[in-house]
Amino acid sequence: MRFSVDVVGDSGESRGYVLETYDAHFRLPDLGPIGANGLANPRDFKAPVASYEDRDGAEFLIAAKYQGALFSVKQSHYPFDVVAWHGNYYPYKYHLGDFMAVNSVVYDHADPSIFTVLTCQSVRPGVAIADFVIFPPRWAVTENTFRPPYYHRNCMSEFMGLIAGTYEAKESGFSPGGATLHSIMTPHGPDAECFEKSTADANQKPEKIAQGTMAFMFESCLSLAVTPWALQQCGKVDGDYNKCWANLRKHFDPNWKPKQI
Repeated sequence: MRFSVDVVGDSGESRGYVLETYDAHFRLPDLGPIGANGLANPRDFKAPVASYEDRDGAEFLIAAKYQGALFSVKQSHYPFDVVAWHGNYYPYKYHLGDFMAVNSVVYDHADPSIFTVLTCQSVRPGVAIADFVIFPPRWAVTENTFRPPYYHRNCMSEFMGLIAGTYEAKESGFSPGGATLHSIMTPHGPDAECFEKSTADANQKPEKIAQGTMAFMFESCLSLAVTPWALQQCGKVDGDYNKCWANLRKHFDPNWKPKQI
């Protein structure tokens, strides 16, 4: 597959996150009881339209990846000068702002799988090689509930990134362009600041959260390895990351009783 990405803006630079799988293809998740519509709707995915350009006399750099290695070659004619093609394998794009979020409207924090945009399933039913999950702007309306993500372990690896804004479970120290990796069965959850803020709100009125924010997660049943460059050379590793939980306080009261409804 050949494709190009045009960068919009004066800087001429663009940064992002890339997830590459070596198994099946990504597809829309099964909606189950949600029904026919919801989450990432097929109508919102954009595919190329028929087009070609006849441009000669310039030098074009073609980059290709083969068996994990990158190769490049220069040619004197435009790579997209094909008048017609036949096939069913093509690039597509999707605007994350088109995602139709589904959320709990009564109680409990729902599993983030309800925010799955695309999934790449393994040969075991219900087990994903990779899920692409987002945390878009949405309403939080649950009552008698700890609304942020609860503290948990996961049988999946969780790689989180932040495209814009601030992530509600860690508003400090997690900037756009950053990433966190919680490996399989590693306990994690909101930082102490988020915990205190959420437990102090006794009224729990409906609230629009994550406004101006777009966080995401790559979730995989496989263990993810971190390169030596990322660990030792990039100079961006937060060595004090675990301290975000250091100030968590015990709030358990054995005499507390729930209110009668």
